[in-house]
Parts: sequence; C-alpha cells; structure tokens
Amino acid sequence: MYTALLLIASNTFMTIAWYGHLKYKDKPLWMAILVSWCIALPEYALQVPANRIGHRYMTATQLKVMQEVISLTVFMMFAWWYFGEHPTWRTLVAFLLITVAVALVRGEHEEMAAAPPAPPAAASPLQVPPGS
Repeated sequence: MYTALLLIASNTFMTIAWYGHLKYKDKPLWMAILVSWCIALPEYALQVPANRIGHRYMTATQLKVMQEVISLTVFMMFAWWYFGEHPTWRTLVAFLLITVAVALVRGEHEEMAAAPPAPPAAASPLQVPPGS
C-alpha cells in the first residue's frame, strides 16, 4: 500500500515536471528546465523509497509494470484536468492492455521464490585464500 501511494505522489510530481511547462511556451527554455528540475527533485525523494519498500515483496519487473500503470493513470487525469484532453476509446483500450500486463507479472514473484537457489560462485583465481 505504501509503495502505491508513494508511486502515485512521485508520478504526480514527475507528470507536472514533464508536461506542466507546455502551457508556458512563451517562457525561455532554460527556465522551463530549471523549474522542471525543481519539481522533479521531490519525485526522486518519493520514487526511491517506493522502490525500496516495494522490492521487499515484488520483483523489479513487477514494480516497473505497476509504476507504468500508475504513471498512465496520473497522466490521463492530469491531461484531462490541466489540458482539457479527454481519453479516447483507443487510450482506454491501451490502458486496459497495460493493466493486463500487471496481471501477467503479478504471480511472477511466487514462481521465483519456488525456484531452487543458484549454486555458489566459484572462487576467483585472483582471491587470496584466508590464512595465507
């Protein structure tokens, strides 16, 4: 739950940083970059803990797919609210397909947990044996 909430907050900051400046095309590009970077900093402060917490019980792939669904959801709401862009049927079908991807990778962690552990790596010939 914390992972999803942190990812929603993180993606909100990043969506504003990436797309908010498009309403201000009359401003210099350097200013848009600077303001976007300032908005993006809190995004990283939320994204990193979200991934650390989420990786305790999800694979990196599961985290990424979940993040993409959250990112698209946040973007669709932002585009509707900020730009007045309404989702089309194609947008909704694309979103549905990405949601199916989440369902496909959801059970992946359990399959990985059931796999036998990898054999230990052989000692490197450059390592000095203990006690030498």
